[in-house]
Amino acid sequence: MASSSALIALLVVVGCATAASATTFAVGDAQGWRTNVDYSSWANAQSFAVGDKLAFNFGSGHTVTEVSKSDYDNCGVSGNPISDATSGPATIDLTAAGARYFICNVPSHCASGMKLAVTVAAAGGGSSSGTTTTPPSTGTTTTTPSPSRPTGGASTTRGQAAAAVVTAAAAALVKLALF
Repeated sequence: MASSSALIALLVVVGCATAASATTFAVGDAQGWRTNVDYSSWANAQSFAVGDKLAFNFGSGHTVTEVSKSDYDNCGVSGNPISDATSGPATIDLTAAGARYFICNVPSHCASGMKLAVTVAAAGGGSSSGTTTTPPSTGTTTTTPSPSRPTGGASTTRGQAAAAVVTAAAAALVKLALF
């Protein structure tokens, strides 16, 4: 009986630790998704991984449109967007490693700063390239190293959340083993 309870508890710990490692980032922190915000600096202060989520907080009059790099660079949608959320708030799941590009597709909003480029690292591996790329308005591309830990936009860091879950689960396992 005790061994089966311990096995179940161990499975719960593993599941919780995996779930705790994902982070939901509030894009732009308290400023949300709007014009005249420096999303390049915001993104450079984060580390995104597969399993994380981007929460875009916005009201009517804006969109979150995922586009190709070319459409991102040109601040427009030349064909079909990858995805298009027209009412907020909107949450985007980061399901694969690589670069992702988002704009507001309302005329002049992208040119007014409503554009975000993120680089998503493989799950559990931290930032694969350690960079987030956001092209400046001159058309050239610059790459800036990002810090190893998120400094804002997330309610907790991955390590803190995982440590708390593992500690609580370990305490539960000890109790189960004693009874």
